[in-house]
Amino acid sequence: MQRDFIWLWVYEIGFAADNSRTLNVDSTAMTLPMSDPTAWATAMNNLGMAPLGIAGQPILPDFDPALGMMTGIPPITPMMPGLGIVPPPIPPDMPVVKEIIHCKSCTLFPPNPNLPPPATRERPPGCKTVFVGGLPENGTEQIIVEMFEQCGEIIAIRKSKKNFCHIRFAEEYMVDKALYLSGYRIRLGSSTDKKDTGRLHVDFAQARDDLYEWECKQRMLAREERHRRRMEEERLRPPSPPPVVHYSDHECSVVAEKLKDDSKFSEAVQTLLTWIERGEVNRRSANNFYSMIQSANSHVRRLVNEKAAHEKDMEEAKEKFKQALSGILIQFEQIVAVYHSASKQKAWDHFTKAQRKNISVWCKQAEEIRNIHNDELMGIRREEEMEMSDDEIEETTETKETEESALVSQAEALKEENDSLRWQLDAYRNEVELLKQEQGKAPKEDDPNKEQQLKLLQQALQGMQQHLLKVQEEYKRKEAELEKVKDDKLQMEKMLENLKEKESCASVLCTSSQDSDYPLEKTLNSSPIKSERDILLVGIISTFLHVHPFGASIEYICSYLHRLDNKICTSDVESLMSKLQHTFRQEMTGVGASLEKRWKFCGFEGLKLT
Repeated sequence: MQRDFIWLWVYEIGFAADNSRTLNVDSTAMTLPMSDPTAWATAMNNLGMAPLGIAGQPILPDFDPALGMMTGIPPITPMMPGLGIVPPPIPPDMPVVKEIIHCKSCTLFPPNPNLPPPATRERPPGCKTVFVGGLPENGTEQIIVEMFEQCGEIIAIRKSKKNFCHIRFAEEYMVDKALYLSGYRIRLGSSTDKKDTGRLHVDFAQARDDLYEWECKQRMLAREERHRRRMEEERLRPPSPPPVVHYSDHECSVVAEKLKDDSKFSEAVQTLLTWIERGEVNRRSANNFYSMIQSANSHVRRLVNEKAAHEKDMEEAKEKFKQALSGILIQFEQIVAVYHSASKQKAWDHFTKAQRKNISVWCKQAEEIRNIHNDELMGIRREEEMEMSDDEIEETTETKETEESALVSQAEALKEENDSLRWQLDAYRNEVELLKQEQGKAPKEDDPNKEQQLKLLQQALQGMQQHLLKVQEEYKRKEAELEKVKDDKLQMEKMLENLKEKESCASVLCTSSQDSDYPLEKTLNSSPIKSERDILLVGIISTFLHVHPFGASIEYICSYLHRLDNKICTSDVESLMSKLQHTFRQEMTGVGASLEKRWKFCGFEGLKLT
């Protein structure tokens, strides 16, 4: 083998005292044999130096001094002897140059770089075993160990007689290094015999031991994750309440004293509840528990009084708010009245245009704010009307009167505004006529500004006419609302009169029933209908049952009545219907599990009997 000697000059860079760079050349020569120029260039490239020949010329022209390496040649291959590290990830677009690997008993030649990479199967989970095929026929287990021991620690080798084997490594990353040898051509020694050569094919292998170890590792990670999650939940869990002491005579006396104290009542009653649920009550402790329950019952009146006090405070606050809102609304009405009086012709003619504009803007803003407050007050009153019961029907007339008075005041204000606008319109018309007369008498050339004034007055006149039409429409709408309110008031008065007539008729019927001699009516010594509310209920129930000829259950009837009034009680309705035997009759319908009680209307039959 021919040996070439290359002189390598090593340059050392130092810094002088004046910070000027100087080059110090060490003339020490190194005589290194080189069997392969490419391998020698790769070694020089890994050291970051440009490979030079004897004449000082670079061996390879691809060396880049800016990068300190040659382009196209990887700096370090993972199969270099002495490297037991995981190879760094290689970019997919970067070509990988494989080199010749020399072993003691064999030599590995890299595959053709133009060929596609060898195909591999899908990697099994936790794979540590590889399949190696294409071995030479004369290959031994020792030669296989020599080839693959540089990939990592080998645990087991299972060799077959058909030129393949399975190798199991200690770690998973070693499989990736073994796959690097896939496609290499192997030659035993310097022989060229077919039995001493082969082409390696390395692929993932599926082994039960690898799968078992991977599953054990996954279960261990899952256990650690569950433990970590459990610890996190325990850390975030709210603290448990303090334990309740066990029952004893001493603890019973302590709890009894706490039950009498308003500030410690909630804690003591929780302890009492726990004792009762535990079953601490027996003949010996029954008297003690009865006294504690009696103490707890004494707080019912206190709680009811507190609730009533809070409700009273709430009603007082509502009343104060309503009064304050009504006072604010009255002041807004006064301010608007001031603006309207200022807009009348007597005072309006004396203001300038800027003053008139400001007054109109202020009036509009005040009216908008007044309307907003008025709507809010009306909304509060509507809510109060919805909460009223049937016993408070008379109070609705007062609210209607207040609404009517508010509408009347608004209608009067609109009438006054309409009058003031008419006066302003007449004033503008008079001014226009005067200007026309003056324009007809005097020549046009004397006063050219009169035409502009005339146009301005005509525009103002048109604006006033449009505003007057809007005010008239609003006035008509308010009058229609006022008439509607009056009609509602008349209907309410008629309804009250009808209810009073019904009440008087009911009283007359009661007195006549007391004077009659029939045995059935003697049993009804007192009238079952005691109030106007009961009369309304009887009428509504009769109408409802008349529509349902097959009858209806008491729950169905009460569900219909609850839509009208939520305060109606089922027991009161049932007792009222049971008292009127000639009007309502209860029957049993259905068979077996579907048996139920139904109420039917029998007023027409009862009228014949009475």
